[in-house]
Amino acid sequence: MTDSELIVDLRGLLIETLNDFWDAVSEPCGLPEWFGRNLDAWSDTIETRGISEVIDSHDVLIVHVDQLGLFSGNQRAANVLAGIFDGEQNRLVIHGPA
Repeated sequence: MTDSELIVDLRGLLIETLNDFWDAVSEPCGLPEWFGRNLDAWSDTIETRGISEVIDSHDVLIVHVDQLGLFSGNQRAANVLAGIFDGEQNRLVIHGPA
């Protein structure tokens, strides 16, 4: 039996800020209107669970992004965000230029 995966593909979207990231993941991840839109709230959502029924209904969350904007270079906010993903149950995949 394989794990149920929620794959959120944000490639092709320009994500320059954390607010852009929250906007992009809100709908596909089923984030409630009261979602805190901050790194602590995201950590609770993907690690502790119990906030998003969509995420909770899958064993694994995989988010794909382009290596542009927020995810280009060595930006602190992107590094902190990436560190919240544990690499197993929750994965952030940053795709470089084609």
